[in-house]
Amino acid sequence: MRRYSACIEWLFAEEGDSFADRIRRAHAGGLTAIEFWRWTDKDLDAIETALKETGLAVTSLVAEPMIALTDAANRQAWLAGLAESVAVAKRLGAPVLIAQAGDDLAGFSRDEQRVALTDTLKSGADILEGSGVRLGVEPLNIRIDHIGYFLDSTREGLDIVADVGRPEIGIVYDIYHSAVMDERTEDVLDGRLDRVFHVHVADHPGRNEPASGGIDLAHRLNWIFANGYDGAVGLEYRPTRAGADAVKAAIASLNG
Repeated sequence: MRRYSACIEWLFAEEGDSFADRIRRAHAGGLTAIEFWRWTDKDLDAIETALKETGLAVTSLVAEPMIALTDAANRQAWLAGLAESVAVAKRLGAPVLIAQAGDDLAGFSRDEQRVALTDTLKSGADILEGSGVRLGVEPLNIRIDHIGYFLDSTREGLDIVADVGRPEIGIVYDIYHSAVMDERTEDVLDGRLDRVFHVHVADHPGRNEPASGGIDLAHRLNWIFANGYDGAVGLEYRPTRAGADAVKAAIASLNG
């Protein structure tokens, strides 16, 4: 059975609420898992309490600091933050940390930046080893949401993962970003789904709930699961309708 994870940065959010209350609201709405982005701006004690109360799992959170891994000068600062992020992930039971590559930097060739990114991920794998936590690097679209970002190709992301050559390092595959970049899921993931640690969904245009736009999300998810993916699917979209019923409708459209 598929497991869906509500990104509570956007879902189950009400004005003036506490972040921990979003966990309780997701549980009341029938979800079994949640995810979020940064941990350094959150009340981890309150989050941990809400997780214990509800029994919800955390599928992923962001590895901080969010600085460019394409810049070798950032390596040591990022590795120090990764060690702290691993500790938080273990505390909350999250199996996946999410990293972004950073921007395409002026004054450095793409080859230089790719080497910097690859070497940093190799060092990061040493920190992750034996922790039970894996790191997924996320390709993002550069046409709408992340203009100037370095890693806009799923294929290149997987090639970098192959160059790193460590089981602790994979990718997060965001169907929205991939579709915006005109990628076909079956083309870019064929034979390499074992390196996909987490999946995100949203529709296009608008990055709103599934079935609000034109991406064939159910078809793409069916292919991913039929070909061996067994991880969670993160509902990382901007809702145009609030409430648990709207989330349930979104999930129903993905199961179609």
